[in-house]
Amino acid sequence: MKNMPLHSDSSTTANAAIQTPVRLALIGCGQIARLHAQRVQADGRAEWVALSDPNLENRQRIQSEFAPTASTFSSLADLLAAAQELRIDAVVICTPTHHHFADVQECRRQGWPVLCEKPLADTAARIEQLIAECQVGPPLTIAYQRRTQALYRTMRREIQSGQYGRVLSIASHNCEHWEQYQAIPGTWRDDPQQNPGGYLGDAGSHKLDILFYISGLQPTEVFAVSSKGQRHVEIITMVAAKLTNNVPLGMTFLGHAQHFAEYLHIVCERADFKLVDHQLFRGENGRLELIKDLEPEGNPISDFLDQLILDTANTAPAECARPVFQFTQGILKSAATGQVVKLSHE
Repeated sequence: MKNMPLHSDSSTTANAAIQTPVRLALIGCGQIARLHAQRVQADGRAEWVALSDPNLENRQRIQSEFAPTASTFSSLADLLAAAQELRIDAVVICTPTHHHFADVQECRRQGWPVLCEKPLADTAARIEQLIAECQVGPPLTIAYQRRTQALYRTMRREIQSGQYGRVLSIASHNCEHWEQYQAIPGTWRDDPQQNPGGYLGDAGSHKLDILFYISGLQPTEVFAVSSKGQRHVEIITMVAAKLTNNVPLGMTFLGHAQHFAEYLHIVCERADFKLVDHQLFRGENGRLELIKDLEPEGNPISDFLDQLILDTANTAPAECARPVFQFTQGILKSAATGQVVKLSHE
């Protein structure tokens, strides 16, 4: 992998010759890392050869459950010092958001393809720098898991087919007990410096990204209100926005709810699509029909391994971080100022 040729197309890998099992390093061994470790185990085409986390308990938990032969390190610097003997093929980054920029850069300098948890970075300048750097060299994929899931892929297929006309409006409702179980006082998720946007910036980023992915539209202006509830970060956010072609968008984020629920409704000229309770429906001529011919189910790990082994397209390249970050910042600015915020888009 160190001699991987540069590649100008960030949508595909630069080398399809990686053999199985793919030798992976895990940077950050917290809660989301455990989910990725489970997915690697279920996929069967990769193995963990290195684990890095400053928390000894986190490293030991992942090692004992999923990677008994992996080498462990307390820092990325220590892992990099042993990189040659580890023969790493690719890296999965699950560190807190404010570490992503430096971690991605360090790993890509080694010639390693990277799967990075969202958000990609914590500032617009850093996101733009990573986008520019990824025009050459090993691929960078963001772990926007919904881009790989059957229901959302099917919804995108139907809407992007063009047979139902253009998108007219979008409504999205999202709630969960995030304040109670994720934004725990003293953790990074309750720190506005490490988790800007709170529930919106953390769990909400998946929900923003999938709207742009499904519809092909971009945000142009937004008005929002928010509340931090009992925490130091935003827990409740209400959004009224416009997308390209003046398409109206309404979104609610209730991070203090007592249960998990999502509702996504996209209205097109000749049909509308509703995703609720893990089912996808198409509405036409006053009737609502369950869509059964779903796209294959996937996850970010299997999608990443497909890129490395089969040279498939990058489902979530670095540039998809731009509209999510811009929209999130616009929402926060509007909530703070009480004003409508205009957004530029490319």
